[in-house]
Amino acid sequence: MIKKLYHGSSNIIEKPLFGYGKTYNDYGLGFYCTDILDMAKEWGVGKDHDGYANCYEIECDGLKILDLNAPKYCILHWLTVLLQNREFDVPSALALEAKEYLIANFSVDYNSFDVIIGYRADDSYFSFAQDFINGTISYRQLNNAMHLGKLGQQFVLKSQKAFDRIKYIGFETAKNSEWYEKKMLRDKTARREYFNIERNRRQRGDLYITQIIDEEMKSDDPRLR
Repeated sequence: MIKKLYHGSSNIIEKPLFGYGKTYNDYGLGFYCTDILDMAKEWGVGKDHDGYANCYEIECDGLKILDLNAPKYCILHWLTVLLQNREFDVPSALALEAKEYLIANFSVDYNSFDVIIGYRADDSYFSFAQDFINGTISYRQLNNAMHLGKLGQQFVLKSQKAFDRIKYIGFETAKNSEWYEKKMLRDKTARREYFNIERNRRQRGDLYITQIIDEEMKSDDPRLR
């Protein structure tokens, strides 16, 4: 199966290189793409510069793909991958205990895959994850928050095999005068919806990280589905 991908950047990237990039991205070192052209344009621009949506095709047949939204996984598997790569603020004993518990019980061998598909933790979404491990929001609220702002999924190339499969087919220019405002509006909308709708709406039976730890819940617990 051939899949079209887009990578937002301030540069034209005809040949993505394996082993380069930031190690503290959501899923570690890799080449981060989306299958949504408009999203790539938002990612490519900055406040003071235009950007590019680099366009690619990749043959997926034969690649080992980790889809963190597959039924066998829950949002805690995604969060645990983030905890192993991003720099989380752990200001309390609870946050540290939560981090240790999730890594011990919800880790995925993500580095053994050629490709990872999952949520992208923009600033707002990263703060939602931090609120969860600090006990501020429930498991249900975290799940719901990840859909605010309609950020979509990212498609991340992790292995040399995946990099060998990707083919550059061109680019589209993204003007910061148009796409930076859209990017900021998406983030602002997600934050507004989160604070207005999710953060203060506790429901009877909500699961919080303290209960997950105390009851030693694992990934097969039906309450996490």
